[in-house]
Amino acid sequence: MKQLAVLGSPIGQALSPVLHRAAYQALGLNWTYGARDCTPDRLAAFLASLDDTWAGLSLTMPLKRTVVPLLDRVSDTVVRIGAANTIVVTDGRLIGENTDLYGMVQALREAGTAAPADATVLGAGATACTALAAARELGCDQATVIARDAGRARPALESTGERIGIRVRVEPWAAAVDHLSADLVVSALPPRAADALAPLWAQTRASGTLMDVVYRPWPTALAHAAEGAGRRVVGGLPMLVHQAARQVTLQTGRLTPPIDKMLHAATAALA
Repeated sequence: MKQLAVLGSPIGQALSPVLHRAAYQALGLNWTYGARDCTPDRLAAFLASLDDTWAGLSLTMPLKRTVVPLLDRVSDTVVRIGAANTIVVTDGRLIGENTDLYGMVQALREAGTAAPADATVLGAGATACTALAAARELGCDQATVIARDAGRARPALESTGERIGIRVRVEPWAAAVDHLSADLVVSALPPRAADALAPLWAQTRASGTLMDVVYRPWPTALAHAAEGAGRRVVGGLPMLVHQAARQVTLQTGRLTPPIDKMLHAATAALA
């Protein structure tokens, strides 16, 4: 029997166990998947303790950047974004991947988002870097990042933009109202962190897409206001399911993960 888990802190509300367990059941795998509270200072010791019963790990905040130098090998996507949310354990080696990018792009394409002329990203963390990569993959070549501490965030985000191939401008929180009219807006902020920006949709043109990576509670105040202003709105659940399905493929070797079963299980859990 193989075991897997999602690591992060706090981890109590993680939906990953529901998704992965549903996939293993549908695939007929007698594997286990748990949730482990792990802070950055304990991550190296946890990884060093893994034995041959482990098939892989999922990583959530605040570990996606911390884990990168601890891995034996990483994908090109991890190098470009600077963050990993997936580990595959192979012959004792830890292989890092970023399936958040795959999940975000799939969710946006399913919603009909294609070739945005410009993008605005709210937030400056690992998920914001993924959003920049997603915008680039959809054909966008310029983006504005709205950060609470723009000066501190600017060097890292501009460097990420260079690796990804997208021009990045970093602006302070107060400038958000000037950039919500972008074809694609991605909120890469934690639950309720973007609530204060909800009234600003009334001051922007009603077109384009908002993706809010939050899936609980849903809809967020930001998503509700954007939809009311005529925006196409994409929630965090489709992204979460697609990225988890990609993890299942990488960690089990099964090329066709049961996405429908995973989505059904997640929807039931949220209800």
